[in-house]
Amino acid sequence: MLLEVIKSIIFDIGLGHYLILAAILFCIGIIGLISSRNIIKILISIEILLNAVNINFIAFANYGDLYFLQGQVFALFVMAIAAAEVALGLAIFISMYRNKQSVDVEDYTTLKG
Repeated sequence: MLLEVIKSIIFDIGLGHYLILAAILFCIGIIGLISSRNIIKILISIEILLNAVNINFIAFANYGDLYFLQGQVFALFVMAIAAAEVALGLAIFISMYRNKQSVDVEDYTTLKG
């Protein structure tokens, strides 16, 4: 009896819980994106934003019609775009770091070749 009550409390997660989690992650990502001056922290903040979007896609797909897989497909596309974004961002960061020896964004105001 007690075990069933505990299971119903723990495993009774609705759509609202996922949306609250995604909103919290999105706010953390926005705050990190706005307040950070480090390039690595900015890239991590963008990844947190994209993960919040993925949580929304999967949550709506899970609580919608299970025969249509639009949420899962969009989440896979977002993950692929995020991986490409990180690879490209790190390549740009490494090439810029070789020139200035700094990870501060404000040091890169002029992007001359």
